[in-house]
Amino acid sequence: MTQAVPITVANGDGIGPEIMEATLRVLKAAGAAIAPEFIEIGEKQYLAGHSSGIAPEAWESLRRTKVFLKAPITTPQGGGFKSLNVTIRKTLGLYANVRPCVSYAPYVKTLHPKMDLVIIRENEEDLYAGIEHRQTDEVFQCLKLITRPGCEKIVRYAFEYARANGRKKVTCMTKDNIMKMTDGLFHKVFDEIAPEYPEIQTDHMIIDIGAARLATRPDLFDVIVTPNLYGDILSDIAAELTGSVGLAPSANIGEHVAMFEAIHGSAPDIAGKGIANPSGLLLAAVMMLVHIGQAEAAARIHNAWLSAIEDGVHTAELHSHLSIGRPFGSMDFADAVIDRLGNLPQKLTPVSYAGARPMRVPAAAPEAPQRASEPAQKALVGIDVFVHAAHTRPDALAERLKACTPAGLELQVITNRGVKVWPGGFPETFCTDHWRCRFVAAGDEPLQHGALVALMSELAAQGIDFIKTENLCTFDGARGFALAQGQ
Repeated sequence: MTQAVPITVANGDGIGPEIMEATLRVLKAAGAAIAPEFIEIGEKQYLAGHSSGIAPEAWESLRRTKVFLKAPITTPQGGGFKSLNVTIRKTLGLYANVRPCVSYAPYVKTLHPKMDLVIIRENEEDLYAGIEHRQTDEVFQCLKLITRPGCEKIVRYAFEYARANGRKKVTCMTKDNIMKMTDGLFHKVFDEIAPEYPEIQTDHMIIDIGAARLATRPDLFDVIVTPNLYGDILSDIAAELTGSVGLAPSANIGEHVAMFEAIHGSAPDIAGKGIANPSGLLLAAVMMLVHIGQAEAAARIHNAWLSAIEDGVHTAELHSHLSIGRPFGSMDFADAVIDRLGNLPQKLTPVSYAGARPMRVPAAAPEAPQRASEPAQKALVGIDVFVHAAHTRPDALAERLKACTPAGLELQVITNRGVKVWPGGFPETFCTDHWRCRFVAAGDEPLQHGALVALMSELAAQGIDFIKTENLCTFDGARGFALAQGQ
């Protein structure tokens, strides 16, 4: 008899308790060898004073079991509450978000009956770093952080996933025609790693046209790997294209811990009515069973679910002329799946997880070329000073700044919202109260930090309201900062 695997379970908020009860009922009937530990997260924890929505003792369970089956939660509006999902993903290092998107035509209505793709989303970085500031009366900022180690992990995971699951192509999507340094790094790492997997086709698409192609020709894609924000948006679009977001599961994979959940929210408007579709969470539980080495139970449940869908067992949002009787409620749906355990679908493709095992992604493939590990030679060549100044003109601000620029530095350019407004700006350019003022070395020699301190001291003495600085550096002689638009 298989020893029960401890897992952490959270019932969540809204429809969460209903769909979790339905899911666990199916898992028990299928003989899944699990030992659930229940924790409470979400709205009650937020309102109890835990700003991240989780209490310290819940973290202990997650770190001990290393497997988390989670129902959707509600994050209260306002009050500075942080997203629990983002907190868990980043705290536990769940760097890979895996979202299969499959059509079940004709039983689930869709315009794309042959759709079968997987979106692999970087899960820890990008704008989801959550580093935001109000800088002036009019301007708010959110930092986009992309790291080389983060890119390497998610890109390699995508290729390893494709190899392990018989996928033939990996498509990278970024916006590196605009964000040349951050998205440019993601694309560059993709191009570096791709040759290590010669049997897998690769391509790259700019995210806007990629999203358009996904919406109209999802059959063009097999595996998509992309930074965090794009992946979040694309995966919901793709799930809806299959016929219902309510069917889509999600896995969040790290080196030590994994979390499994439906991609939909807590739907408080239908909570307590017993009509929510448990399919997304149930299929996430199937992914969990594969992850913990219980492939046979995973296949039994998945094939029973396919058989139920094929037989017209549909909840309200899927109800159509192919459905049998009235829409099934959450528990009735679960019981219908249980009744079909051991069955194989007759028209939809049966699944098999024989030989499936948790992926262990190497830091680098054995045949990977060795890349330089020595730190780059870094040289300080200037500083961007962000200034809060209302009701002023670029030329007037420039005169004030030049008057307090110490020897060894010179004011090179002023931008507003990234666009050059001095020197040679246009009066048509709209300006707000937030100015980036770029000072660079007056000669060819690198700067010392003392020169920047002297500049800031002089600006302060002259009453310049600086709100942020960014050092400008070169790395092995290559510029480590973007030029202004129009520079």
